[in-house]
Amino acid sequence: FYLDRETKTLAATAPTKPAALCYLPEGEGITFMSAPLTEEMEIAGPMAAKLFVSSKSEDADMFVALRVFRPDGSELTFAGSNDPRTPIALGWLRASHRKLDPKLTLPFRPYHTHDEKQPLVPDEAVELDVEIWPSGMVIPAGYRIGLTVRGRDYRHAGEPIRIPGIGYEMAGVGPFVHTHPADRPADIFNAQVTLHADKTRQPFVLLPLIPPKGKA
Repeated sequence: FYLDRETKTLAATAPTKPAALCYLPEGEGITFMSAPLTEEMEIAGPMAAKLFVSSKSEDADMFVALRVFRPDGSELTFAGSNDPRTPIALGWLRASHRKLDPKLTLPFRPYHTHDEKQPLVPDEAVELDVEIWPSGMVIPAGYRIGLTVRGRDYRHAGEPIRIPGIGYEMAGVGPFVHTHPADRPADIFNAQVTLHADKTRQPFVLLPLIPPKGKA
């Protein structure tokens, strides 16, 4: 599904117009939504997103979330291992760690070497392949899928859940937050980020769709 920057939708065909979308990492980011599904959709397996990104600083943290929305627009979440309200799947990548291992990387499973830091040149776009953790579910007809690209952890819209004896609040990702100021200094990781696209650079999310019975 291609990320259409003009309409902020997930499209089956690649847009033809060049476009750029900007967001601030401390905000909500950008969500690309599909049309309501005309029939149920089964997803099962690993996923990946390809993005073309620039930053006003020398680095950027990319957080992506694959989400499901009911016909009324509210988000449908699921019970995860460490949080009762999680999206279908999540992915993370620090732009300076974008280097891939060409022998181990697969289209649906980017493999990052993490053996060197490649800083960004401010305002210069680079290609990022973001691994999204495997997942599986059946999404009913009439529902929508969405891909959110942002600069901080996914957070459920409702009030955090706090349970006595557990040392963290549950707001969508359990204890696995990326908020330590020593690891994410604001002057670098709160700088404006831009998503780019043109005829030669088409961002997309790759989903493992299982064909309906009789249509394989």
